Amino acid sequence: MDINKQIEYWRSGAVNDIDTAELLIKNNKLLHGLFFCHLVLEKILKAHVVNNTKQVPPKSHDLLYLIKKADINLDSVDSEFLGLMMKYQLEGRYPEYYPMPPSIKKSNEYLSKTKDIFKCLKEKL
Repeated sequence: MDINKQIEYWRSGAVNDIDTAELLIKNNKLLHGLFFCHLVLEKILKAHVVNNTKQVPPKSHDLLYLIKKADINLDSVDSEFLGLMMKYQLEGRYPEYYPMPPSIKKSNEYLSKTKDIFKCLKEKL
């Protein structure tokens, strides 16, 4: 396995998904936008898992599990945010689960926090 190629795959996927999240939220597709925020975090964490373990990342969407596998320490606010974003990873995958979307203001706050964490994690690669 080419470690650098794997890391780049996950990193570039996250870069593309942050743009998609922003467009969706801007167009009031809040749940879909937050789903993509979750994908951004999941993919950048998977890049770190590859970097840390030198293995293909697990097929998991659990951000808290991935942060442990990546051996990254986040402050309690960022860790709590990852836990919060977990409820948006199910939308689109499991039709019986459809969380109520937050307000546009709150969705933009979540997008901004996603961007902050993404930028921090991207810089650490």
